[in-house]
Amino acid sequence: MHEKKNIPADITVGVVGLGLMGCSITTCLLMANHKVVAVAPISGDMKHAADRVHHHLEKSKSEGLINLLPEHYFNHLTITEDYSKLAICQLVIECTLEDEDIKKQVYSKIEKVISPDAILTSNTSAIPISILQNLTTIPERFLGLHWAEPSHTTRFLEIICGEKSNVEKGEFLYELSHHWGKEPTLVRKDIRGFITNRLMYAMYREACYLVENGYATVEDVDRACRNNPGYWMTLVGVFRWMDLTGVDAYHRVMKDLLPDLNNSTEIPKLIDDIVKAGGKGVSNAKGFYDYTPEEAHLWEETFRAFSYEIRKLALKYPADVVSKKLSSNQ
Repeated sequence: MHEKKNIPADITVGVVGLGLMGCSITTCLLMANHKVVAVAPISGDMKHAADRVHHHLEKSKSEGLINLLPEHYFNHLTITEDYSKLAICQLVIECTLEDEDIKKQVYSKIEKVISPDAILTSNTSAIPISILQNLTTIPERFLGLHWAEPSHTTRFLEIICGEKSNVEKGEFLYELSHHWGKEPTLVRKDIRGFITNRLMYAMYREACYLVENGYATVEDVDRACRNNPGYWMTLVGVFRWMDLTGVDAYHRVMKDLLPDLNNSTEIPKLIDDIVKAGGKGVSNAKGFYDYTPEEAHLWEETFRAFSYEIRKLALKYPADVVSKKLSSNQ
């Protein structure tokens, strides 16, 4: 694949799994002018996938993310339950449930039809790539592609190499993902949760601890997140933030605060109770907050609208914004 030096848009990409993220990943690839073969392992996804992708394309057109009519991109999409259609794909992205047995069955079906030099990836957010690649027949061509929802508007993407992954394929995906509008991170050493989820789950655990022990309400914690890290994280990450606000101050605070942070390995009771009662969040109007069906729908709709607005702002401040200003001043 590397010897051919494929033009990015010439690469046909497969997506297996057409839930919420599978559809937004498919949309991102179509917007980058790829031909996409989208496979639905669950028949029920066939009913919603086309509508979801078409809606994403329509909204992207109205927001100026794409120039041509949605039909132009949509015509490059094949939605099917037939795995054999993946035979023409040079890259396949698996987006199924976080269950190793399910993924193993899916990988077997994919590998029966794709060529030996095609790259196989997983959108897993938690299972180490070094574990998943051992479920495949050619672990060297297996890597992680960890996306964020909505995949067609965010700049986020983690490319993860497992212990047996060919790093050159990771570097190839790193270059290719810029064509998808990403500012990617290449994780050369596999670790459970990768980068973003390890950071975020530490925050989730501490958030649950504060609520469970009466220090704050769910609303208090969310308000603090929105108005502090939510204020600066689109521009800078945690290390740049400490540089901007004084590294020595964080050094002093860490001495006393770190020993006091929650380090429990148990699932917090707050979230455990919700899940055991059948709560999933806005998808079934049962979560940390109480929702009417209308409120749940409006939160999903509002988040989608926000994702386009925050993208516009974020694109004004890319990772190299300061280096560009320095160059223009010389």
